[in-house]
Amino acid sequence: MRTIKEIHYLVYPSEESNTIVDRFLSSTIDNKIAYHNEEELHSIINELQINNIESKDVIILKPFLGRFYQACPGSPKMICCRYRVINTCFNCLYNCSYCYMHVYLNSFGIVQFTNVERLFAELHDFIKNCSRSMIYRIGTGEFTDSLMFDEITGIGSELIQFFSKYNNIFFELKTKSSNVDHLLDIPSKGNAVIAWSLNTPHNIAYYEHDTAKLDERIHAAVKAIDAGYYAAFHFDPIILYQGWEDDYYNVIKLLQEKIDPSKVVWISMGGFRYHLHFREILRNKFPQEMISVYEMFPGIDGKYRYFKPLRIQMYNFMYQKLHEIFKKAYIYLCMEADYMWKEITGRNFHSSEELEQDISNHLLHSFTQKNTIFY
Repeated sequence: MRTIKEIHYLVYPSEESNTIVDRFLSSTIDNKIAYHNEEELHSIINELQINNIESKDVIILKPFLGRFYQACPGSPKMICCRYRVINTCFNCLYNCSYCYMHVYLNSFGIVQFTNVERLFAELHDFIKNCSRSMIYRIGTGEFTDSLMFDEITGIGSELIQFFSKYNNIFFELKTKSSNVDHLLDIPSKGNAVIAWSLNTPHNIAYYEHDTAKLDERIHAAVKAIDAGYYAAFHFDPIILYQGWEDDYYNVIKLLQEKIDPSKVVWISMGGFRYHLHFREILRNKFPQEMISVYEMFPGIDGKYRYFKPLRIQMYNFMYQKLHEIFKKAYIYLCMEADYMWKEITGRNFHSSEELEQDISNHLLHSFTQKNTIFY
């Protein structure tokens, strides 16, 4: 697993001093380069690129000018879970072949945001206006890995303790790492969830470069549960190949052996999918990849997916095997249409809002204490 110790360049604002900047300046990164303004930052980035420095070998510290907190946009015409997203960083320490950020992000470097005080102001505004009877799922990890160097930023710990005061918020940190030790002794965890993206050893080796191995992720999940956290798992993307059923079933059996099912709050499933231009970018960046050799078909949202009968077979297999073990967890599909929900789960959702409410009801009845008085 790649760590921050393998990063060689830190680019930071010379006139901004705060906790995050100071923590990175105290790290073991060899080359620390200061900039005074955006023009100088662009010049530094240009020089690094001229010298063939890889984007993932550079951490850039800068304030974020956009929204820290927002609802996940989902995918047009699909039933989506209306997850709430916290943006703390753009880009990732790891190098997954299938990652949509190869298309979505055209910036250089791993950009870590420094002005997190504004993040907490936005969260206070949300909490002031949200429904007291609704359970909300909020998390980082949409545009980065939540824990890749969280022991440096301290953001995960701050957010866990911040949300611990609110019974109707399940805060999730999502990762492909095993980096949890710095979070285990936090006294006020509330409804905090540490979640792992899981795949077969075959797919991890081929497509999830520089990430933790499967057994390392599961061992970290055991430690998190033992420390008092809820856990969640994301089988997304599910990538098909000869022998995929046996391999995914072995992953599920490993979870059964190691994980307390009563502590797993949700599990997501999503088939490999991509936008029209992604395949060309993927093949240029990873010439040996085999992920795009399956015949894919455009869906109603414009993304390419496995053929419908194949997706039904895939989801049915995964849903049945997972539901046999994790009866308490909410198992859901990511970015699929209403007909697929009906086919796989028997639920008939007409909108994403209906799915969000169903997840809320499930968490309320299965994971919050009875007679809980919400803040």
